[in-house]
Amino acid sequence: MHGTAAITPLTALRTIPRDQHTISRKDISPNALRVLYRLRDAGFQAYLVGGAVRDLLVGGHPKDFDVATDATPEQVRQQFRNCRLIGRRFRLAHVVFGREIIEVATFRANVDDGSGDREMDNGRLVRDNVYGTVEDDAVRRDFTANALYYAIDDFSVRDYVGGFEDVMARRLKLIGEPELRYQEDPVRMLRAVRLAAKLDFEIEAATAEPIGRLAPLLSEAAPARLFEEILKLFLSGHAVASFEGLEHFGLLKVLFPETAAALASNRSGALRRMVMAGLAGTDQRVANDEPVSPAFLFALLLWPAYCRALMGLQAQGVHAEEAQRRAADRVTLHQLNTVALPRRFSLPMQEIWLLQTRFGNRQRKRVTRLLSHPRFRAAFDFLALRLAASPEHAEDVAFWRDAQTQSGEELAAALGVAVPGDSFGEEGAPASKRRRRRRSRSAASSPE
Repeated sequence: MHGTAAITPLTALRTIPRDQHTISRKDISPNALRVLYRLRDAGFQAYLVGGAVRDLLVGGHPKDFDVATDATPEQVRQQFRNCRLIGRRFRLAHVVFGREIIEVATFRANVDDGSGDREMDNGRLVRDNVYGTVEDDAVRRDFTANALYYAIDDFSVRDYVGGFEDVMARRLKLIGEPELRYQEDPVRMLRAVRLAAKLDFEIEAATAEPIGRLAPLLSEAAPARLFEEILKLFLSGHAVASFEGLEHFGLLKVLFPETAAALASNRSGALRRMVMAGLAGTDQRVANDEPVSPAFLFALLLWPAYCRALMGLQAQGVHAEEAQRRAADRVTLHQLNTVALPRRFSLPMQEIWLLQTRFGNRQRKRVTRLLSHPRFRAAFDFLALRLAASPEHAEDVAFWRDAQTQSGEELAAALGVAVPGDSFGEEGAPASKRRRRRRSRSAASSPE
């Protein structure tokens, strides 16, 4: 199967002149403009393409600027000393300007020329390096909104698939027959949800209809690729809308099966309230240009699954601490079947969970130990989130919020120590002096 049945014929080329669109060169990366002009001056076609054009049309501020050209990757490299070629599945040129990378892709054809550079496997596109024309390139892109080309020759937008009207109508529409396009690359279902959430677009009816039926195909996608897609879904400032989209289209139960099952069985809705509160907080942090840890994100997304697993183990009579460890390991291991969660994120995620039970302990040594734990702040923020699910954590949140700013004497008083002192010590003595006193008392009572 060559996949050509998924592609619809071109509509007539529509050229939108400069006075009929809002894209201005002042909003385009100077480095992208350098690439465009140099390729043009070398005799090649070159366009700004994809998400950057789409975002600029709706008043957005693209972070990435991609270029499409009829130059092959090797020809692009000849034009730029700061260029490297990447990829086997999709051969691309990256032109590097310090921390900014301009991705340059050669126009792809939408047919197999028999060279072996286009490869399908059970309807999935696994290799695509057959080059073609700009018209070919337009129809092989995923959504009409992503198939718009900005030309530096006359500053027009070139539209081969009706994408300009779709962008103006804030409509997300697949190019070609939706079922075949999703089978070709199931991750397109996640892209549809993510772009609709990001752009506040409506997914066109024919594009939306197959998603629920084809959602199980996602389980066949590479776990490492799904991990990257999840980060894009939830760490781009539109986590709440993305989560709701995944729920609506039945994709959540494929990506996070145990979380979806836990949310469905939680009649009070407390777990979902917590997840949504956490995702809203994530969106706010992104909006404030504050860092968001993938470990914290996955701790939040998998918390319902952890709670459900923990309750099951405790119902079987497993000791509390052992049940917590086993529940954390079980949920993590099961999730790895779908999403490749690296250990540098899964281990801190588990620590955030396992520290939750320690917030109820007011023994002075344990309080100081927890305050100095490297994962304390993340675990405390997680505890504060749990208030969205249940007010029973209010007292703990208040205590630990104050504990972070209190002096030793103030914290000792809060813990009910009779005579406050450094490190909450007896008679106000620091811990080091107390140890010396214990040693001298022990020596005095020794038979020697």
